[in-house]
Amino acid sequence: MLTATKAPSRAIENVSREGDYLFLNSSYAKYRLSFKTANIIRVQISKDEFDTLNKPGVILETVISDFTYDECEDCILVKSDEIILRICKKTGAFTYLDKAGNILLTEDSKVPVEFEKYETYILSGENQKTEVIKTPDGEKTVIKEAEKLYNGDSYHITWHPVFGEEAHYGLGQHEEGFGNLRGKTIYVHQANRKIAIPMLVSTKGYGILMDTYSPLIYNDATEKSYIYNESAHEWEYYFIKGNDLKDVIAGYRILTGKAALLPKWAFGYVQSKERYENEDQILEALNESRKRGIGLDCIVLDWLSWGDGKWGQKTYDKSRFGHAKEMIDTLHENNVHFMISLWPTVDPSCENYKEFKDADMLINASTLYNPFEQKGREIYWNQLMEEHWPAGTDAWWCDSSEPITPEWSVRTRPEPSKLYHEYCKELGLRMTDEMSNAFALYHAMGIYEGQRKEMASNKEKHEKRVCNLTRSAYTGQQRFGTIMWSGDISASWDTYRRQLGTGLNFCASGLPYWTVDVGAFFVKPGDFWYWDGDYENPSTDLGYHELYTRWYQWAAFLPVFRCHGTDCEREMWAFGDKGDMFYDAMVEANRLRYELMPYIYSEAGKSWLYDTSLMSNLAFSFANDMNVWNITNQYMFGESIMACPVTEPMYYDVDSKPLNSQKFTRKVYLPKGTAWFDFYTKEKYEGGQWIEVAAPINRIPLFVKNGSIIPVTDFAMSTAEQTGEVRFEVYSDHDCEYKMYTDAGDGYGYEKGEFEVKTIVSPLSLRTEQQRSNVRQEHF
Repeated sequence: MLTATKAPSRAIENVSREGDYLFLNSSYAKYRLSFKTANIIRVQISKDEFDTLNKPGVILETVISDFTYDECEDCILVKSDEIILRICKKTGAFTYLDKAGNILLTEDSKVPVEFEKYETYILSGENQKTEVIKTPDGEKTVIKEAEKLYNGDSYHITWHPVFGEEAHYGLGQHEEGFGNLRGKTIYVHQANRKIAIPMLVSTKGYGILMDTYSPLIYNDATEKSYIYNESAHEWEYYFIKGNDLKDVIAGYRILTGKAALLPKWAFGYVQSKERYENEDQILEALNESRKRGIGLDCIVLDWLSWGDGKWGQKTYDKSRFGHAKEMIDTLHENNVHFMISLWPTVDPSCENYKEFKDADMLINASTLYNPFEQKGREIYWNQLMEEHWPAGTDAWWCDSSEPITPEWSVRTRPEPSKLYHEYCKELGLRMTDEMSNAFALYHAMGIYEGQRKEMASNKEKHEKRVCNLTRSAYTGQQRFGTIMWSGDISASWDTYRRQLGTGLNFCASGLPYWTVDVGAFFVKPGDFWYWDGDYENPSTDLGYHELYTRWYQWAAFLPVFRCHGTDCEREMWAFGDKGDMFYDAMVEANRLRYELMPYIYSEAGKSWLYDTSLMSNLAFSFANDMNVWNITNQYMFGESIMACPVTEPMYYDVDSKPLNSQKFTRKVYLPKGTAWFDFYTKEKYEGGQWIEVAAPINRIPLFVKNGSIIPVTDFAMSTAEQTGEVRFEVYSDHDCEYKMYTDAGDGYGYEKGEFEVKTIVSPLSLRTEQQRSNVRQEHF
């Protein structure tokens, strides 16, 4: 008969306090606890010594001493002014409670956490056989054969939390468009259309920031929930308790740093497509936008700015961009900024590649530079200093920052678990398993460090805020002036609907700036799983024009407003002219974005100042209303406006087939706890009900929370030209106020206190139409 091997005891054998740290020991593991604030506990659980891995995501180094602990017969009670942690002596299981004794989160009472040791391997520098393949996502290095070297031991770690009646959000960007993550399995790794952020938030008012840099799996789809950490020497996380979800995000920013404020122009319209082939095309886009009176603040130059065969080289192809500085100067004269696409990969024929190679600053078995080393980041920035920065470039587009996307080398969509394991395998062979989710963080850090250092050493130059559109992110990346977007998605109404939840979960992960390719990157049906749009003839298909228009309207209420894509032109006039309903609707959305710029920029400023979010799930404001937990097609844009995008076709199907709809409306849910005003008609509605609202092609339904003041101004063709008075529109049936943030709009003076927050007060109650009309014109 087989004999069971007795497992090491999980019983807590001793407890000791050493300064500001509490230590617990069992035969199975050792624990170290500390309070970063009264609301935030850091937990470290290790089988060996506590980890010394450099983790730049969390930057709050201080701990507080204001906590107590008591040993009871069966548990240990650890208390701050805000949190009670009860630890079971028998198994080491944790239970988190608020100060009133309400349970927030508990762990499996029998097996709260498990460690499985394994050996790690990395490619040797010898006998490598690789192949570079071309994909629509750039050139990819595929390992065909290589020797592997033992790279030390690590652990697979499985944590077993027990969840109650609550909704979960966060963990980055998931193209499936989930709202509430409960009941789902989420693979938290990087991919073209995925962004991994190890931050989970709950409607119970807590968050878990998992301080690991390797992939994770969140599984709430089985009988026993778990979070699996692919590779780490210890299980380390921060438990963040808040009064609501907004408080939890503020706690994340306390730990990881404030979200750097983007320049004001970055909140205007950003025109992009795949691609402008020369200087003349860029200037034509500028001139046509100005002629038509379309608001525009930035034009983007996508890939292939370099010469033929020089993938990733950070100098221009002089036959097409021989006067880059003059072109950018012309844009600047018209108050339009310039963003250029950059890649972390460099073709071996390039001078940039040779520089990395000579410095031993390439990632193993790849053409990727190594951003994990300070030297690698400095070389990358210095290459930008050769032409791009001196030419007057305003912003960077750091594409393909995952940086390995194995899913793009196959024709059929990989099953999610297979893709996860392929990612772990490919990254783990090239870099340490424990750091395989973190490339984008270090890449963004290098751009930010380089630009800030250059401006500090060149005082006579105009100081530009770092603005970096990049496709991947990790813990703390909000510090580096980054905007993330949802990758190379394909055009369909289903994709569009899913994008709403995709963006909301990303912003619920603590990073405020997110955008999309309006109309999707791929539009036509193709031969690969990712190139699967619904529209064979997008230039003439009115079904696509309708989809594009609704997408454009939605994007006008995203943190960053941007179009991009292939398969057809993306300038607004590609979809009609004045008098065409789709063109006119987009012009109207563009104008509305600029009219709301005082509100949008104020809300962005408060994302930095008060650690808020520009875009958030309704549950962030109305967690007690369970009706909102699963809503993804409505969300809060700033503190006051609820955006309700139209996500169903009303006019045309594919191939311009008329739908003959007689009803141009959509249903909207008005959350409980407040009244709501229709943004356009000012009609008041009580919360806690579904209503049918008008949604013709020229209108995105918008509602304003009772008690709100919205600052607005006149339309102008760029944010720099918006010099008119700010007016304050009141949506309230009682006295109310609004805190309005303003600053210079660029530079880093705001970090030194060079900003204003004015409290705008309305002493009027809007009970009649006459009062509403009067107040809209009043200047407070």
